[in-house]
Amino acid sequence: MPALDNVDDEARAELLCYLVVGHLIAEARTGTWLRTDHLVESARIWQSANGANFDWSERARLAHLSTELAPHVFSTSIPRDEPSLAKLFTDGWRLDYRSPVVQGVYEICARRLREA
Repeated sequence: MPALDNVDDEARAELLCYLVVGHLIAEARTGTWLRTDHLVESARIWQSANGANFDWSERARLAHLSTELAPHVFSTSIPRDEPSLAKLFTDGWRLDYRSPVVQGVYEICARRLREA
């Protein structure tokens, strides 16, 4: 059984960024933010794809933070339409960290985690 919580601050910021971008896409697509069950599933998908093992309480904390950050990020000068937001991902729904938009969202997330 893999060790729980084998992640560092960078991985925490990456998961938070992934969840925030997921919120942005949901808002663009449906006009609402991600529901809790979608946040849980998104965190599990990211965790599995990245070989990370977060304690459930840490995943819950990051999911909660994503709901706080998403409206703030949405109010910045990022794309707000679904096709543009979908371009923030590469194959397999991994975020494209070469994108200046993803880099900006990541920095907002990393800063928030440093303040927490």
